[in-house]
Amino acid sequence: MTDKVAKLTLGDQSYEFPVMSGSVGPDVIDIRSLYAKTGLFTYDPGFTSTAACDSAITYIDGDKGELLYRGYPIDQLAAESSYIEVCYLLLYGELPTKAQLAEFDTLVTRHTMVHEQMHYFYRGFRRDAHPMAIMTGVVGAMAAFYHDSTDISDPEQREIASIRMIAKMPTIAAMAYKYSVGQPFVYPRNGLDYASNFLHMCFSVPAEEYKINPTIARAMDLIFTLHADHEQNASTSTVRLSGSSDANPFACIAAGVACLWGPAHGGANEAALNMLRQIGSVDRIPEFIARAKDKNDPFRLMGFGHRVYKNYDPRAKVMQQTAKEVLDLLGVENNPTLQVAQELERIALEDPYFVDRKLYPNVDFYSGIILDAIGFPTSMFTVIFAMSRTVGWIAQWKEMIGDPQKKIGRPRQLYNGSPARDYKPITDR
Repeated sequence: MTDKVAKLTLGDQSYEFPVMSGSVGPDVIDIRSLYAKTGLFTYDPGFTSTAACDSAITYIDGDKGELLYRGYPIDQLAAESSYIEVCYLLLYGELPTKAQLAEFDTLVTRHTMVHEQMHYFYRGFRRDAHPMAIMTGVVGAMAAFYHDSTDISDPEQREIASIRMIAKMPTIAAMAYKYSVGQPFVYPRNGLDYASNFLHMCFSVPAEEYKINPTIARAMDLIFTLHADHEQNASTSTVRLSGSSDANPFACIAAGVACLWGPAHGGANEAALNMLRQIGSVDRIPEFIARAKDKNDPFRLMGFGHRVYKNYDPRAKVMQQTAKEVLDLLGVENNPTLQVAQELERIALEDPYFVDRKLYPNVDFYSGIILDAIGFPTSMFTVIFAMSRTVGWIAQWKEMIGDPQKKIGRPRQLYNGSPARDYKPITDR
């Protein structure tokens, strides 16, 4: 809170509202008493100018291209940390000691198996079902299998539910993938790290040994880290709104998964890769660049620019180098999609049209390239995003549950329908 106030004048009446300050970032006007004082609401479609909560988890400065997890810059965490360490940081607020990290890692590892009866859920889906449809259903169904951790008033149950979701999401995601390609489920292995375990569950088969390449495993770990949280975006706000009704944590995370499935949110990396495939070959890039510059052409370059970042997406800087390492390892000579991606990136970073408008390649552009090179179908991209974001959703949910100011979400509206009118019998209409 600051000593500043904001004044609102309506006719001959004047009202004052306190101005609040966070540790960093813009001040906010506290309008909680607006309706009581004036009888008016604010109108803010998309909540683009509204702070619905206060949080100590993630901070974004879009103009500077800055992303902080608990105060730590994302590039430092990407370079020095691991996803499991980032999970601990997001959940508990501080980086762990060596002993704390080992204990947390063991705890997560010991919870990676899912209830055996959950296997039958998958068999109820069509083989061609989208993996995100399966994820939404199975995550929501976890409350039916782990009802000993659904009492949100019990801190211990909240903690158990949190660990279970972080641990089991890779298993659930890998099972969705295996089911979609008609291969047998692969159980988790406690001797592997988080990213390697996920890769093993996705790509190993009983007939032969699967060797995990450390470069690929590190790339997966970075993708998880860079997508772990992103402040009050649509899916996170969905989790918070669901949780505000005291819904169980599994239902809240399932709601987040469903929201993330929207192509305007979690499907951006899939859209970017589909665009690269639409372009098809390097010699067609000039044609599509021209179309992107044409205001009358509906074609848009996907994977460039960002709604929040008005500068270079800090996550993209990390992903750019990782993409180069993965492509160097796997090669792009026989992959025209990846060849298009490399050339399009080069042009976008040099062409004044893109540079002046700050339409830099974003994290979705690079993560889609990496996941495609590793061998994941585009239908799995958003699933991996959901798996990565689970810890952020849980951290935000736990923060909200512990907030003494928590209230059930109840947005207002500007009604523009018919005013009150009398019912007419059907014979008089």
